Amino acid sequence: MLHRRKNRSVGLYKLLLSFVVVNFLITSSYAQQDTVMKDTIVQQFYTINHEPLYWFSSDKNKSRATEWLTLIESANNLGIVPDKAQSDQIHVALLSNNTLDNANKELRDKQITGLVLNFIKTLQEGNIKFDYDEVNVSRDSVYINQLLHSNPGESVSQMVARLDCKDRDYLVLKQYLKDSITSKDTVKYKKVVLAMNYRRYFTINHQSECIIANIPATEASYYQNDFLKLKMRTVVGKKKNPTPLIASHITNIVTFPHWNVPHSIAVKELLPKVQKNENYLEQNNYSVVNARGKVIDDSELKWKSYTEKNFPYFFRQATGPRNALGVLKFNLKNPFSIFLHSNGWQGVFAKDFRFLSHGCIQLEKPLELAKVLLPDKIDIKELKSGKKNTKSKTIELPHKIPVFIIYMPVKVDGKKVTFLKDVYGLI
Repeated sequence: MLHRRKNRSVGLYKLLLSFVVVNFLITSSYAQQDTVMKDTIVQQFYTINHEPLYWFSSDKNKSRATEWLTLIESANNLGIVPDKAQSDQIHVALLSNNTLDNANKELRDKQITGLVLNFIKTLQEGNIKFDYDEVNVSRDSVYINQLLHSNPGESVSQMVARLDCKDRDYLVLKQYLKDSITSKDTVKYKKVVLAMNYRRYFTINHQSECIIANIPATEASYYQNDFLKLKMRTVVGKKKNPTPLIASHITNIVTFPHWNVPHSIAVKELLPKVQKNENYLEQNNYSVVNARGKVIDDSELKWKSYTEKNFPYFFRQATGPRNALGVLKFNLKNPFSIFLHSNGWQGVFAKDFRFLSHGCIQLEKPLELAKVLLPDKIDIKELKSGKKNTKSKTIELPHKIPVFIIYMPVKVDGKKVTFLKDVYGLI
C-alpha cells in the first residue's frame, strides 16, 4: 500500500513538473515570438528548408541542436558572449519535447535556428556596429547554406574550427584571450573581444586596397595589395564632438578646398571671437556669406546684435595653406559631413593627445596619401606653394577606395598586444 502511494506521488510530481515546464515555455514564448519572427535570417532559413520544423524533425537533429548549444555556451574563448537565458529555455524545450504543442515546438525550433545562425554569422563577420556602413553586404544565404550542408561526419566543434577566422592578428588576440584574461567581465576582455570582431569584419569584407583610421590610436594606415604602404598620425574628434564610426569610400579629392563653417561652429565659436575683435575675419581669411553663397560686406553688419539664435549668415574660409582644411580634402560618402583632410599646422601631430577636432579626421601625411591614390593627377609642388584664394579643384578617383573609421582600443604588433585608452568611454 505504501509503495502504491509512493508511485502515485511520483506520478503526480511528474505531471506537475510537466505542467510547470509547459506553462513556463508558453508564457516566455509570447515575449520572444515577435523577435524570432522579425529575424530575417530565420525567415529565409525556413523558406529554403520548406518545412516548419528542422531541429525537432528527428532525434538526430535534436542531438545536433544540443551539440550546438553546448558549444555556444562555452564560446567565451572565441570572444562571443552567449545568451544564457535563451540557451536555458531551449534546453528545457529539448527535454520537454513530448509536452510541447505544435505552435510552441515551431517557435522553439526557430529560436534554436536563430541562435545557431547568428552564432555562425558572428563567428565569421564579427559583431560590429558602424554609425554608417555601405561596405558590408548581407551574406545570410551563405550562413544558411553552411548550416544546411555541413560536411558529412563533421562535428559541430570541427565545423566551428573550420569556419573560424584565420587572420594573423585575430589569432594573436584569440590566444591572448585564452592565456592572459581570466575574468570575462573586465574592460580588457571587452577590448580584446571588440578587436577580434573588427578582425573578423575586415577578413570577411576583405579589401586589397583600403584606409583604416583607428580613433583610439589616432592613426591611419593605407594598405595596397594587402601590404601596409603608408602610416600616419591623425587628429580626431574631441570627446564632446566624437568622430562617428564609418565604413565607406573615398570618391574624390579636392585640392585647395574652401571651408564652409558648420553653423554650430560658426555661432558658438567664431561669432563670439568676431564680436570681441572685428578684424578676426580678415586675419583668418574668413568671408561672410548668405544662404545662397553670396559674399556679404561684413563691415556693415551690427555684430553686437547677433546671438546663436538670430545670426542669419555663414562663414567661409578662403582656400590656401592657412585654411582649416589645409590644401587637401578627401571626400567620404556619409550622412555626417565627415571627411579626411590636411592641416596647415603640422605641429599638432607632435602632440601625444590628438582628440582635438570637431569630428573630421586630420591627416599627418595628406600629400603622400593623395599621391598614391592619384599618382598622375596630383601636383605636389603646386600644393606646397599654393597661396590664398588658389582655385579649388575636384579630382575624381579612378575607383573608389574603402575607408574604415573604427574604434579599436587594442593594437597588435607581431605577438604583442597593447591596450589603448578608451577616450570616448565606449567600452
